[in-house]
Amino acid sequence: MKSLILSLFLACEIFAVVLLSPLDAMQSSFAKGATISKESIVLTKEQASKIESLAKSKLESKIVRIFFAKQEEKIIGYGILLSQKVRSKNAVALYMIKPDGVIEAVEIVAFNEPLEYMPSSTWNKEFAGKSGADELRSGKDIPTITGATLSARSITDAARIALAIHNTLYGSN
Repeated sequence: MKSLILSLFLACEIFAVVLLSPLDAMQSSFAKGATISKESIVLTKEQASKIESLAKSKLESKIVRIFFAKQEEKIIGYGILLSQKVRSKNAVALYMIKPDGVIEAVEIVAFNEPLEYMPSSTWNKEFAGKSGADELRSGKDIPTITGATLSARSITDAARIALAIHNTLYGSN
């Protein structure tokens, strides 16, 4: 009986709650019919250092998954997929950024913490229109969430990282 309970517990720990595919999020945020592609990029030591300096936050990994929304061969948006530790488990968010370095939208695509700690889609909209010029600090220009303070802080820190990645790799046009 103990082994059955342990097996069920471990199975629940392994599987994340996947909420939305990054491809679907990109398609809904940028023009319908846009071509979405993705690539994994390994940041150099110099790029990682610059990103951490710009974001004033530590990178979890030097491997970054980036999505591109193109229309008629022109990039109309980027999606930067980041995983950040919230309390003891990770949340994965897709930061959709326009070519000019402004956040279009933020979508939480997977959440491993209890769902009551997950920020709402209304709160996620606080990031729209923000850029690297904004402070992006939880409790300052991004509101905190009662009962989900660590989630809010983690998603906000990752937004600064996503903007710093965009700025470092693609510049703000």
